[in-house]
Amino acid sequence: MPHKQSKQNYIARMELNRQNKLASGLLSERFPEVSDIVIHMTYYQKGVNPILMLRTVHVLPVDPAYFHMECAIKECIDGDFDLTAIIAHMVKTRKKIEKGKLSCSGKTDSLPSDHASIAYEIGIRYVKKSR
Repeated sequence: MPHKQSKQNYIARMELNRQNKLASGLLSERFPEVSDIVIHMTYYQKGVNPILMLRTVHVLPVDPAYFHMECAIKECIDGDFDLTAIIAHMVKTRKKIEKGKLSCSGKTDSLPSDHASIAYEIGIRYVKKSR
């Protein structure tokens, strides 16, 4: 039975993720001054092999303005890295590049609170202003 439960949990998580993406609106609606965003991430985990994954996400005007990246640790439940406030601040100040680190927000009994983190570099290109 545990396999069926984990599949149901996965399906429910995917549906919630889909709904959240729809609710976030399109990049062109939320940030019309942005032409595209590129997010480079290095996922880290605690352990012998700390680098878990390298990932690059391209966000175009037709894409959802959804900047929650899920934790890549399988046992982590409800864990993510929320880049929304960082990106919103970058757009507000018209900043083009931002680098930083975030820890996973997920908490479980089987994992330490510092089980995963990311190092990120966000690049934003803005729509050229017409004269």
